[in-house]
Amino acid sequence: MSTTEDWIDEIETQRRQKDRYFGEDPRSPIPDEERAAFDGLNYYSVDRTYRFEVELDVYDEPEPVVVGTSTDGEQEYFAWGEFTVEIDGQPVTITAYKGDPEEDRLWVPFRDETSGEETYGAGRYIDLEPAHHRTDEGRWILDFNAAYNPTCAYSDRYECPLPPTENWLDVAIEAGEKEFGH
Repeated sequence: MSTTEDWIDEIETQRRQKDRYFGEDPRSPIPDEERAAFDGLNYYSVDRTYRFEVELDVYDEPEPVVVGTSTDGEQEYFAWGEFTVEIDGQPVTITAYKGDPEEDRLWVPFRDETSGEETYGAGRYIDLEPAHHRTDEGRWILDFNAAYNPTCAYSDRYECPLPPTENWLDVAIEAGEKEFGH
């Protein structure tokens, strides 16, 4: 297991790499006309209290869920299980989804009390890959410091799935990526 310093360095390195990609890569979601003035995304400071090693309570029979999108479309996911953590003294339950039941990757979309104020109004995402987000004991690392905006936060040319209402959290998650200022 890495040290706290290693973990913070890893998050900060990922942020620098994303900023470089968004500012320089022709496939960046930042519109071409805005890219020259782009000087990086806004983030909350890395905060250990938003990083959890937690069991996933996998549903006995994961159900397909139709999720609305930012362009009034629909996409189907499977509600796979839920994590329960404590934030600011409150128990918080958040559902994890899979796009395909055969894949190992989990997707955790959410809105919280910062949505539309300090963070993107439609919500943010966390991706969990078993190779990087599972402990040797089989617990998941649910790290809100890695929360990011969907591509539709940067440009209307993207269609993004919206967090289902069960993941509209009644707490402020002051971690991860903040609102993108055009």
